Amino acid sequence: MGDGVTRAVASLAVADPVTTRPTLVEGARASRTTIALKLLMALSGLAFVGFVLGHMYGNLKAFSGHDAFNEYAHHLRELGEPLLPHMGFIWIMRAGLLIALVIHVAAAIELTRRARRARPVKYVVKKHTGAIPASRLMRWGGLTLFFFIVWHLINFTFGKVNVQGGETDDPYNLLVDTFDVWWMTLIYLAAMAMLGAHLHHGVWSSMQTLGLTGTAESRARVKTISFAIAILIAGGFSLVPIFVVAGVID
Repeated sequence: MGDGVTRAVASLAVADPVTTRPTLVEGARASRTTIALKLLMALSGLAFVGFVLGHMYGNLKAFSGHDAFNEYAHHLRELGEPLLPHMGFIWIMRAGLLIALVIHVAAAIELTRRARRARPVKYVVKKHTGAIPASRLMRWGGLTLFFFIVWHLINFTFGKVNVQGGETDDPYNLLVDTFDVWWMTLIYLAAMAMLGAHLHHGVWSSMQTLGLTGTAESRARVKTISFAIAILIAGGFSLVPIFVVAGVID
């Protein structure tokens, strides 16, 4: 009897399952941070879309003539007064854009690094994944736009460089003098082509990150919207230099 009880207790001890502590799924934290980076990149990118849309509208004021364009430029400096100091709105906007740029570039670099670590060996044969063609220009297009933005700020904002040696304190005349130079217009138009490609894929990718491309119908709609935004903004920016070269804006 004693031996039987001992064997029963021993068998129960063996059969008792080992209690283990729950562990996180491997890579879960990395996945969450990757999603967060994509969201930051999408939201900062959409902020830039809003800015370039407003900037494009302002540039088109050049078609209204010298006084109308300069009045618009002057109004921006006084926007928000007396609640804001003179140039207050512009500096707030610049600070916001700088923060968005840092977030956008930092997120892009980190996501690229993670993608390379996840696939250290390149594919022998590259297959078409169904992504829009503009997606293949994103990395180099973004770098090109960065250098163009630096020059654009030197040209029109901080340095106010007139390549023809004319006046720099008159926004309208500075614009016309700049685009009267054929190679400056070519640089600008090339940058706008890159901007269009970047917007095309960027808007699509942002909408995908925000979960707005879940069905075939929504994907088709977002592709149409992203293409329309790219054409509208890049085309709108390109009108001014083209019409300066044509002599319509002078």
